[in-house]
Amino acid sequence: MAEVKNILLCGVGGQGTILASRILSTALLSAGYDVKMSEIHGMSQRGGSVVTQVRYGDKVYSPIIGKGSAHILVSFEAMEALRYLEGLAPGGHVVVNSHMMPTATTLSGQEEYPRDAIERVKAAAETKVLDATKIATELGNPKAMNVVLLGALVKLMGLEKLDWDAAIKECVKPAFVELNLKALEAGMAAVA
Repeated sequence: MAEVKNILLCGVGGQGTILASRILSTALLSAGYDVKMSEIHGMSQRGGSVVTQVRYGDKVYSPIIGKGSAHILVSFEAMEALRYLEGLAPGGHVVVNSHMMPTATTLSGQEEYPRDAIERVKAAAETKVLDATKIATELGNPKAMNVVLLGALVKLMGLEKLDWDAAIKECVKPAFVELNLKALEAGMAAVA
């Protein structure tokens, strides 16, 4: 029986965290895995945190990842990586976009943006930092950074052989399929 793998994805509303999780879940389901996905997106449309949890294996009984149980944390924004670091299991890995994006709480003055967020994450766990926003911009659309980060996750988890073309075609509008396929490849190449 394959061990259940736990993936935590986090970001700020509008960054495509949920879409990346849907593409991931679709590809895993098509490959025959039992997959559970949950999402939390309270004030996401106003720049709040968005968190999704994807669990896959032979049999998954719950969509919820317990605190300290994620094998990998993929963060679409630097401060969110720091915020959700406690979800990571000992020996887990972090993939973080180096892009810093003010959230609703920092813009309102409720909290200060930690300028050393990436350094603190790197000190706590094995971390791969990507400028996914720059990579996506060079491909033609900065919004594709979510799929760049998904590509990095795919490579780090050894999931390259899944049918990513079909998953992207199922989850993304036809006009954006080619861009997202290139973004996935660029993310895999960035961590190769």
